[in-house]
Formats: sequence, C-alpha cells, structure tokens
Amino acid sequence: MSLEEFHRNFRSDLQGTIAERIEADEGPFPSEELVFAEKLMEHLSESGICDEPVVCHWNGSIRNAKLRITGYALSQDESALDLFITNYFGLEEFKDIRDSDVAATANEGIRFLFQAASGKLESKIDPTHPVRELVATIRSHWSDLDRLRVFVLTDAKTKAKRFTSKEVHQKMVSIEAMDIERLYRNTDGKPRDEIVVSMLQSIGRALPCVHVPDADSDYEYALTAIPGELIRDLYLRFGTRLLEANVRTFLGAKRKVNKGIVDTLKTEPEHFLAFNNGLVMVCDEASFDRTENGGIGLSFMKGLQVVNGGQTTSSIYFASRDDRTIDLSHVMVPAKIIILKGSQDDARERLISNVSRFANSQNAVKLSDLSASRPFHVQLENLANSTWCPDGVTRWFYERAAGAYNVLLLREGTTPAKRKKLKEMVGPGRKLSKNDVAKYHEAWRGKPHIVALGGEKNFAAFMNALDEDYSIVPSPLSAAWYREMIAKVILFKTIETRIKTKPAKEIFRQGYVNIATYVVAIIADRLGDRLNLEHIWREQCISNGLSQLLWDCAVIVNNVFNQIAPGKQFSEVAKKLETWESVRNADYPISGNAIIELKSATSVIEVTIA
Repeated sequence: MSLEEFHRNFRSDLQGTIAERIEADEGPFPSEELVFAEKLMEHLSESGICDEPVVCHWNGSIRNAKLRITGYALSQDESALDLFITNYFGLEEFKDIRDSDVAATANEGIRFLFQAASGKLESKIDPTHPVRELVATIRSHWSDLDRLRVFVLTDAKTKAKRFTSKEVHQKMVSIEAMDIERLYRNTDGKPRDEIVVSMLQSIGRALPCVHVPDADSDYEYALTAIPGELIRDLYLRFGTRLLEANVRTFLGAKRKVNKGIVDTLKTEPEHFLAFNNGLVMVCDEASFDRTENGGIGLSFMKGLQVVNGGQTTSSIYFASRDDRTIDLSHVMVPAKIIILKGSQDDARERLISNVSRFANSQNAVKLSDLSASRPFHVQLENLANSTWCPDGVTRWFYERAAGAYNVLLLREGTTPAKRKKLKEMVGPGRKLSKNDVAKYHEAWRGKPHIVALGGEKNFAAFMNALDEDYSIVPSPLSAAWYREMIAKVILFKTIETRIKTKPAKEIFRQGYVNIATYVVAIIADRLGDRLNLEHIWREQCISNGLSQLLWDCAVIVNNVFNQIAPGKQFSEVAKKLETWESVRNADYPISGNAIIELKSATSVIEVTIA
C-alpha cells in the first residue's frame, strides 16, 4: 500500500469515527481535528512512544503571543511530559508542509510550557478545565521533569521528523513531528523501528565486539561493552520505549534505583563492567565496521530493545540525573546483543519473548510481566477471532499486540471494497486493547478507583490480581466468559456514550470515563449475578429500561463527585478509595424501570434499587 492510499484509508476511518459519534449525538465535540489528534495520540501511546495521553484542547494568549495544546501525556512518576499540538488540514489528498510552519506550531506549545512553568498561567484558566491540573503539575513539579517533548500532529507530510530542541527555564525541550508519513511507517512496519542508534554519530567510533554470525540460525550474536554515557543518552531520548514492550508495565517510569548500582557508579565506576551482569538486547538490524585497531566493531543498530537489564538502564540514567557528581565517562556496561534475522514477524516476536523470558528467569522480572505472550491474552485473542456475534457476520477484535487492528486493515483491506467489508465485520468501535479489557473487567469487579489510576497502572494491577487469585477468570478462558465480558463492555460503552451526548453536557461536564466506570461498578455491586449478561450479548445492546437505570445511576454518581470535591477535577477524586466508598454508600432509589435483562425475570420485572 502506498502512502497516498494509506492517507485515503486513514481519512476514511476518521470520517467513519466522526459519523459514529454524530449518530450517538455527541454533538460538535470532539471536532474532526480533535478526533484526528485522539487517533494519533492513541497510536503514539500504543507504540510505546509516550505514556497514556489525554485529549485536552486549550488555547489562549499572553501579550499577543499565542499559546495552545491539544493534549498531553505525563509519565506515572511525573518526570516526563509530552505536549501535543495539531496542524490539521483535513484534505482529501495530503499535502507537504514546510518545516517553518511545523516549528511555528510547536512554538505555541513551547510558550504554553514556559508560561505554565513560570506560574503565570494557572490563574488564567477555569479551575474545572482539565488543563488546569496539568498547569499546576508543571509549576509544582518543574524541577522533577527531566524529559520534555512537543509533538506536532499533522495529516500533512513534513520534510523533517525531528527539529532543533528549545530551552525553557534551563531545560531542553525536544520537538518532533508525527506526520502522515511517520504514521504510515509505524503502521506498516514496527514502532521500534524508530529506535535507531549510530555509534559513529553518538560516540564517534564503532564499539569493539565479538561477532558470531550463523547462516543457518534465525539470529546473530554480538558481545560488547557500551559506554555508560551512551546508555544514559539512549534512556533520555527513548525512555521506556527502549525497554522491551512486554515488560513495560513492570518497569514503567518508576524511579527505583538499585543501591548497589549507585554505589558502584559513585565509588568504583571503572569496575562497573566487572561488577554488573549487564544488558541483554535485541535488534532488527545491525551493521559492523572496523575499529581504530582494525578489529570488528558494532557501528549501527535499528529496532533496539533492552529485554534484560531494564533496572541497570534506568538506574544509570536516574542516578546520574539526580546526582551530578556521578561521572559516567569511565563506566562501561557489558551487553549481549541478539540480532534478529527471520523475515516472519510472528517468529521474531516469539524469539524476543523467549529471549526476554529466559534472560529474566533470575527473578529480575516475573514471567507474568511478559504480558502479551501470557496464556490469558493469547486465549482471549483466539476467542475474539473465533466467536462471532449472534448475527453471524460481525465480531469483536482483541488487539493483543499494539497496532494489530491497523495492520489487519492495511494487509487485508487492499481495496476500498475489502476495507469496507473488514470494517463492517470488525468496526473500530469493537476494537479492544489490553488496557480496555482491564478497564472493563476491573470496573465490574468493583475496582473503579484503581481503574481511575490510568491504563498502564490499572493493567498492571489487573495482571497482578490474576496471579494472586486464579478464580478471577476461568482457566482456560471459556466462550461463556468471553460473551459475558463483551456484555460488560457494552454496558460501559452505553453509559459513556449517553453522558457524552450534547444534551447531557448540561449535567455531566467532566469525567465521563470516571463516571461510567463508577456506574458499572455500582450495577455490578447492586445487581451482580442477577443481570443476564448472555441476554446483552445476544442483543449486542441493552434495553431502554436498563439504559435508563444506568443514566439515573450516573446522575447520582455525578452528584456525589460534585459533593466530595466541588470545582475539582473528577480524574483526581476518582482515584481515591474513599470516593468509591462514598459512591457505593449512596442511595439509588430507582423504581418503575422495566429491566428485561434480569435473570429472575420470566417477563418484564419492575426493579427498585436502594
């Protein structure tokens, strides 16, 4: 598929999403530009390029200088911040955009960051606007923010993808473009393809190494020692994206620094090579050159990931960042590098997973952290692919590997007719990510305050819960469990859609996902096993009576939130256990609703929840 065809298909998908939202009566918000931003931000997150993003459009001006952001992503430990600003055209055919125009757009985000860090912006923003929380965080945590990036999101094609960094209050801010061409490359290939390291550019020389080629194997092997300064720079540039995707929930952006590593860096940096177990890395491509003394040297790697040694990598970075007296110039880190050769993506990913699994078997990372290859996810993917909806022509899609849905459309939707048929069979609204399943499952399980922590944290908690209590899901997963899981998804999506409609905005002004999460938790708490989830699966929707019940519960939940923290952001209030206790203890006096989904009903039953 060409870039032009990809753009047309992407635009078609975008228009389809907008049409669905208009049909759901979500009104003029989000606009086409914000839906575009949402899709690109979601891609960046799924690719591991940024943390979980928030669509948060705000614009203003200070002394005639324009400030604007369209969204942001703040790392879990609040040490890395990404701002997103759109330059959207919405044309049927993509166009080229000048680098100067991209830079001008980026400057709007740079100004926003400058004013927020200066403390001049917070008082100018409505306390209930979602961006107010971000501005307060930037001001209060400025000294802790060590990686700052501004992304320009555009449906045009840029010449450059990365631009000259800007300085804001003694901190460097990287500027990148996520344009239609970069999106196409990511979708058609692998997001980790962007992790490219040239030793010649980074340190001015090839790294001496032992290279073991094998024409009959699916990999090659190299053994080397990497300068500590290069490890630090790689983590600064790529963050947790450098770490193997399957263990990202384990490492996240946590700043747990190993004391032994710090002591060695401080007192015996020249012995780091002898004392440390080193790193295990995989890469998709590698090049070799001659070193100064004529030996074999590693000069280039593409698609690089650290599958063992994440703690060493992050500890070197955070230790040197937090203690400026640490000198990494004498630090060398042993590294074993697996260079993948197979042409089949599935085979490559299996090899990566197995390398990660056995390299981490010492106990640095639990096997449960290798999430994508866990039986739960594999079985769920198989059930989604083999379980058709009652109409016999549509099904849901479980995206076990990030970007799998787009790959499906790209590879099998080779003509407009085939693409249309695929989207009719598996619409975008029926795509579920690993974080989605964790969200819907844990909301029903009565953990809405954990769900509110965000996708990655909730997902990690869900995985840990599966390890600690084998009764949470059947083993192996059954078709009945899968159908009931989808019913819970339908419940969640129904109430979320209703409270986001244009008329509903008079009542529900913020926290749509949080309110939906709490409503589902209340329904599970009050009705539990009495609700016939199989009925919802068969209908692929809910009755008017149940829909009204969800609405009435949502109004009460919204009122409780406003009583607990008037004028504050629901997203923060929702994270507290005491909030769930208050919501759970509220009265829900619903009467006269015809709930045909109740198991005890042989006909329409009148239900009262109190």
